[in-house]
Amino acid sequence: MLKKIDWYIIRKLLLTFFSCMFIMTTLAVAIDISEKTDDFVKSGLNSKQIFQEYYIGFIPWIWGLLYPLFVFIAVIFFTSKMALRSEVIAILASGVSYNRWLRPYLMAGLFLAVLLFFAARYVLPKGNAIRSSFQSTFIDRSQGTGSYNHIYRRIDSITYIGMRNYDTASLAAGGFFMEKVRAHRMVYNLRAQRIEWDTSVNKWKLTGVLERHIDSLQESVTNRDVMHLNLNIHPRELKKDEYLKDNLTTPELSRYIINEEERAAEGLNPLKVEMYRRVATPFTVLLLTLIGAVIAGRRSRGGSGLHLAIGIIIAAIFIVSDKFSTTFSVKGDLPPLIAAWIPNIFFSFVALYLYKKAPK
Repeated sequence: MLKKIDWYIIRKLLLTFFSCMFIMTTLAVAIDISEKTDDFVKSGLNSKQIFQEYYIGFIPWIWGLLYPLFVFIAVIFFTSKMALRSEVIAILASGVSYNRWLRPYLMAGLFLAVLLFFAARYVLPKGNAIRSSFQSTFIDRSQGTGSYNHIYRRIDSITYIGMRNYDTASLAAGGFFMEKVRAHRMVYNLRAQRIEWDTSVNKWKLTGVLERHIDSLQESVTNRDVMHLNLNIHPRELKKDEYLKDNLTTPELSRYIINEEERAAEGLNPLKVEMYRRVATPFTVLLLTLIGAVIAGRRSRGGSGLHLAIGIIIAAIFIVSDKFSTTFSVKGDLPPLIAAWIPNIFFSFVALYLYKKAPK
């Protein structure tokens, strides 16, 4: 049963957290506006349109990016104020155990962690889609459309396709081939001088087609001027989308990874790291809540300033370790699941050490 002191700590912690989130978000928006003023002017949009088409997505993106840091700063700031006013000492001196004092912190941290868990799965990706759409259209113009020299994909267990000079604006390529291989032997081969997406039938349209069916020592060749082909691939899947992993909800991201694995696609580690991190980050929130309470609960001569300095150092170490693990997974052989959880595993030992050393 929650007592008055529990409600006091939970209420103050949540109030400090949302105040910190509001202040830091306002600061982030102000800095972003100053950096992108020229891009906003070139876009030709008015202030209302910019807010609706960009900042409605930018603000949730900032929340998702800095959420654990917001929680950490809020815990340290509020708890250090309690310690400075000797409230923590008074609580412990009244007979309340140290573990009992930590309970409302863990409850508030659990609430914030669950909130982030569901937001990261379903809500934040929708905001990221709004932000990235504006970003790619008006800011990163070169990423909005473009052409690629060659695309080579496996679309099912036996079928391989390739496109030459594919253009994401016209949804067309200058050359196309498709091969089917069974038991290490080619059984079908198709060549086309041009391929383009036909929006009227939602199929790929081929021109100048040469089709070969190979059966043992026999071969049949067919020439076609025009041919429609129903490939197991959509034009949007051929576009290099740097924001894809942030725009998909967790169920969509999971399905996309499974489909790409069936096609033997490479470079899926960033997507897998993102999927696992959406589970690991809420645990990070709970972990940083405990670390912040243990650090700031001890009264020191430096007051809140010293606690905040220690907190910033710990946050910096956490961010660096997270970047290192992600880099080793994307560029090396580190499994994505381990890469997403390495910072939490390391700081679990840090939290355990600080807890044991804390004066009780």
